[in-house]
Amino acid sequence: MPDSLVSVVLPTYKRPDKLRNAARSVAEQTYSNIELIVVDDHSPQPAADTLAGESLEGIEVNCIRHQQNRGANQARNTGIQRAEGEYIALLDDDDAWGSEKIARQVTEMEESADSVGVVYTGCEYDYGDYTRDVIFTVEGNVTKDLLLGESFGEFSTLMVAADIIPQAGLPDDRFPSWQDREWLIRLSLHSEFRVITEVLTYRNCPEETDRISNNYAEKRDISYPLMVEKHRELAARYGRKYERAFLASLLFILGQEALRSRAYSDARTQLLKSVYYWPFRTERWLFALAALGGRFSYKPAKNAMQTLNSVKTEAITK
Repeated sequence: MPDSLVSVVLPTYKRPDKLRNAARSVAEQTYSNIELIVVDDHSPQPAADTLAGESLEGIEVNCIRHQQNRGANQARNTGIQRAEGEYIALLDDDDAWGSEKIARQVTEMEESADSVGVVYTGCEYDYGDYTRDVIFTVEGNVTKDLLLGESFGEFSTLMVAADIIPQAGLPDDRFPSWQDREWLIRLSLHSEFRVITEVLTYRNCPEETDRISNNYAEKRDISYPLMVEKHRELAARYGRKYERAFLASLLFILGQEALRSRAYSDARTQLLKSVYYWPFRTERWLFALAALGGRFSYKPAKNAMQTLNSVKTEAITK
């Protein structure tokens, strides 16, 4: 029986060097039956030209170019809609994979029960000054875990069975952020999850001031109300506990982003609300305390955390 086709969807815009690195990590997979769908969101240098000189033997490469810039979310959905594989793996253009990732995910998918439709992996996060390995552990029927705010991987860690996407729907391109987590909630209503507890995905997460500030405003004004509108009722169906924990997890993320963008008043409000809704997470208390004095309390706490992270060598298990 031939190996199942895996469609790798790689949206890209204006990052030719990172695109080359991401594409090479796909070509270097030990799994052979891969189609790489690069969706060029109208980059100044077309992605097809960027990849023309790359050695990508062994995989089929299909470059699709948007005639105007439509954003990463729509580029990702363009690729998913064009995919022909039994499984779909997603890769952002500034991320990369270990060579065994696809093979390990396909094996996990095919050796699991038919109810399993999502397999994700551990991940290394590169923040510039330090890296952090995170091993995720949540699997099975994970809807409640997602509503409680448990940690899962982002798009680049995922492999999804193509046949559950029509049931769950495509990622919602109205979200400027949190699109991956929102999609995971819907996927979880139609499939079980499995996790590979090894680092096989490598994410680039530089803390650039402009990027963080923009992310915060988008989360506050668009993503947060949309997420509440779409899934608060679902959380409430599981009980008041899940509704409160769901709201608390979103407010905690908002509060963290507000701190990083120096919106200290907003940070205090959101982090204290997060603790009010769900006071059972120690890290949320710590962030709320760090926000109380604005920059005078947050900066020392941030510096201490960065120092601690820079000397850590063991992976974090979540």
